[in-house]
Amino acid sequence: MRFDDDAGLDVSEVRDLRGGGVGGRVALGGGGLGLVGVLLYFVLGQFGGVTTSPAGLDSVRSGDQVAAGSLAQECRTGADANSDHDCAVVAIVNSIQDYWTNQFARSGLTYRESTTTFFHGGVRTSCGSAGSDVGPFYCPADEGVYIDLSFFDQLRGQFGATGGLFSEAYVLAHEYGHHVQNLLGTSSRVRGGTGPGSDGVRLELQADRYAGVWANHATTTPTENGRPLVTEVTPQDIAAALDTASRIGDDYIQRELGGGTVDESTFTHGTSEQRERWFGTGYHTGDPARCDTFGTRDPG
Repeated sequence: MRFDDDAGLDVSEVRDLRGGGVGGRVALGGGGLGLVGVLLYFVLGQFGGVTTSPAGLDSVRSGDQVAAGSLAQECRTGADANSDHDCAVVAIVNSIQDYWTNQFARSGLTYRESTTTFFHGGVRTSCGSAGSDVGPFYCPADEGVYIDLSFFDQLRGQFGATGGLFSEAYVLAHEYGHHVQNLLGTSSRVRGGTGPGSDGVRLELQADRYAGVWANHATTTPTENGRPLVTEVTPQDIAAALDTASRIGDDYIQRELGGGTVDESTFTHGTSEQRERWFGTGYHTGDPARCDTFGTRDPG
């Protein structure tokens, strides 16, 4: 994955709270899903050996905002994104939101930008307070995406994923898929629940499909200068994204990280095969109108 060296980056779409925040538990109230994250089922501690109260949160102070300042200094162009990881994440967020802004406009709708917040240790959101163990998540109440970037190290080290920048792009695009669902009213219409055919699983698989749709258009989505920010997505990049999808299916997590017993009744995100397939289908079709996981009897 590479970016146009001369393209400008918009750091206003990212807040950097590393060094600030507060740990705790994100609330799942209000009759809705409350919080939708890539690993929500895993991080709520339903498997042995999972820490749900990260050490060191007591020393984290709320309100220590480091950054949009330092990011603004470091992340100016696509050249910075090609040489600096944090700037690459900014570029990925820019590209995802550029795509959905254009797609909504083509449909006669208005896309509201979401802010991605980088945090370390813990963060306070309108959905409640969360520790890094929650993994990347989307909070509908403030329409924000939240991520501790060390999660990507965890994907490689604990989950055994190949990793790489486009693997990270898939994770972020999935969370922005939840933002799209929120804007379209999809999230508020679902009942949630668990199990292979539950609305909760269908919601997650649709977010995977939306991530694949963005991936299809990443190298053709123009920025304000009229040129795409993303200049290259290779077959190896797509393979890395599919590999990541295979490592965060409910069955894989339960079997490989949760003691070996797979209980389908507790599924919240779908199987590895489903997650790979829905992302892959979104990528191959590139059509967000074909992302209805609710209109089929079996989301598999």
